[in-house]
Amino acid sequence: MDSWPVNWEALDALIIDFAKSENLIEDSSPPSSPSLTSSYHSRLIIRQIRWSLEVGNIDAAIDILRVHAPFVLEDHRLLFRLQKLKFIELLRKGTRDDRIFAIDYLRKSLAPCALNAYPEAYEEFKHVLLAFIYDKDDQTSPVANEWAEKRRYEIAGLVSSVLRAHFHAYNPIFSMALRYLMSIHKGFCLRQGLVLPISNLTERLFLEERDFPALPPESLYEAQVFDEVDIQALAHAVELTRQGAIDSLRFAKGDLFQAFQNEICRMRLDDAMLDELVREYCVYRGIVEPGMQTSSEPLKVNPPESGCCSSLDSSVDVDHSTAKHSNSETSALTDLSSMQGIDVELRFASEPTNNLEDCSPSGSHQSEISSLLRNRSKGAGERSKRKRWRGRHDDLDFISGVHFNRDGKQEVSATISKGVECTSAEDKYEIVLQMKELASRGMAAEVVEEISTLDPDFFVQNPVLLFQLKQVEFLKLVGLGDHSGALRVACSHLGPLAARDPNLLKPLKETLLSLLRPNEEAPVTGLPLHALATSLQAAFGKRLGIEEPQLMRIMRATLHTHSEWFKLQMCKDRFESLLRIDSLKENNTPVLTSLATSKSNIDSCTLGFSQATISSTTGVSDDSSSPNQASSQDAICDENAILKVMEFLALPRADAIHLLAQYNGNAETVIQQIFA
Repeated sequence: MDSWPVNWEALDALIIDFAKSENLIEDSSPPSSPSLTSSYHSRLIIRQIRWSLEVGNIDAAIDILRVHAPFVLEDHRLLFRLQKLKFIELLRKGTRDDRIFAIDYLRKSLAPCALNAYPEAYEEFKHVLLAFIYDKDDQTSPVANEWAEKRRYEIAGLVSSVLRAHFHAYNPIFSMALRYLMSIHKGFCLRQGLVLPISNLTERLFLEERDFPALPPESLYEAQVFDEVDIQALAHAVELTRQGAIDSLRFAKGDLFQAFQNEICRMRLDDAMLDELVREYCVYRGIVEPGMQTSSEPLKVNPPESGCCSSLDSSVDVDHSTAKHSNSETSALTDLSSMQGIDVELRFASEPTNNLEDCSPSGSHQSEISSLLRNRSKGAGERSKRKRWRGRHDDLDFISGVHFNRDGKQEVSATISKGVECTSAEDKYEIVLQMKELASRGMAAEVVEEISTLDPDFFVQNPVLLFQLKQVEFLKLVGLGDHSGALRVACSHLGPLAARDPNLLKPLKETLLSLLRPNEEAPVTGLPLHALATSLQAAFGKRLGIEEPQLMRIMRATLHTHSEWFKLQMCKDRFESLLRIDSLKENNTPVLTSLATSKSNIDSCTLGFSQATISSTTGVSDDSSSPNQASSQDAICDENAILKVMEFLALPRADAIHLLAQYNGNAETVIQQIFA
């Protein structure tokens, strides 16, 4: 299968925005929007409340809420849930004093709140009294669910959903887009029965559980009418029931896009893993320096959505079971970080020291790289633009009135081995980034000369890349008015390459047409140089033993399945512009031949689809056939009929269309046949 084109420059912009929004990089430039700073602080508050609830420190969570979000405590529905959880946590400690305090708390706080919370609250109050009788370890007791630690995470997710919507503290665009794409990717693969090598990575990153949905204010429970198109679009975009979509729209006061963002942010990622994937990508793309930190202090990875415990108020004792649970979660995160093999330095260290034998027959390869690095001053400016990776240092000092003890047990260390000394690997990495920078500036002749010096066999094995670089050189000379020089390039390189590969004849003819426009602006200015530079980086980097970042594989695969999914749905994604997914798919190649025709590029940029699983039975249609299929189906099916079948039968859009096609687009007939 051909590689799916991705606009890596658009992804770079989203990644940089994500890193700035999460304060992962040191950057003195002002944020693109003042709201980024306030949103970051709001997310920190939400994270600390979540962590406090997840470890059973209800008092700490209530203290923060009282300072920063008192409206939560004024909602008796939420307050009752928090107080019920606090009652259970007091009993969980098991001491006589805590039991006495629990009885007093029950009488003065929980019982009065239960009378005004919601209709079922008083029954729940009477039910939770059974916790006095049944032990927390009794899995068969009627209150086993109340004792379960998962209850902490449910309440934490519920409160987080409410706070996120109230503060508009949504995740950065990249984070939301990744959640959405991976959700669609998972659904598409299940529906089509695809087995993808990348699934192991996505399953670890994209967690199964979601935060509980926020509770709409009681005043909004009055009957509201929403457009069925909006209901179905939201329900199928984020996998909700129809009633769930209506409740979400009700909470968002009918704002479809706000409801969508609320639901997307309920999806959870392993943030520690995501940070490492982003860092690997940033190092590979030359956005940040390879060094992990600016100080010798170990990185504190505080994943907000991983279920890991937080730092606690030093004045609050944490019971034994909580600490044990916390340490096991922390250990799991540490193991995950160490097993993923994402860090660039560690990946370089795993390379054999003699792997340059494949790159160049010359024994002086390393000295040539070092000499090129010393003598080239052009790369210094680009290198100085790189940021320093800061990591997730959540500064919570601004949370007034609440102090948190950051002891070693509450942190996850993700330091990189400082003993890894791999000078040759760093040199290889620098030279690849410099070649990428030269290519992105249209300096094709210099790229070809220097790569050929370092590795004479590279362009023998990558003739399409050589053709494209020579195209750029040809067009640059034409733009300068040097027609003789341009023709020499065509005769010496473009012609012979096209003679060996018939697929290059058409782009060669199109390139030669530029000779007819000598007085126009230099043609090279309109070329997709960044796409060419990225392809060159991938191919040359792989040649030197530098693997492509795993995040690039994820984005390529999920963007492809996103397109295939909406072919099946036979409609346009209403949310792709909101999440900038449309910009990630923009890939304009006006003159340069497609890199997908190069076997070497296909090998290096594969989607990760197992060829054994792709067949005519999967239902994945080619680009050439899907428009005809869509037009023939749309001619039969009216949009209102599609929505009616989706609503009454709770079917996905694609299934509704296929059923309507069988009954000449008559929705009533379809419904009658199903119920008959």
